[in-house]
Amino acid sequence: MPLRRGVVGPVRTPTGHAGVDARLERLADADHLPADGHTEVYEDVHRGLRDELTALDARPAPAPTPAHDNRS
Repeated sequence: MPLRRGVVGPVRTPTGHAGVDARLERLADADHLPADGHTEVYEDVHRGLRDELTALDARPAPAPTPAHDNRS
């Protein structure tokens, strides 16, 4: 992620996945905490991202496209 001068934390580019973007925005909370408070934020973000991945794995696969019978 590119860094901005004069601004705390990196620039966060949206991923287009609302759940992931929300978790990444949560990282900004660590910017205003003392170092001993960062672990809680990082663990929360890690847990949330893991949950997002698990949810993606749990979605049913799209139904296969039926083969067309092109016999005349």
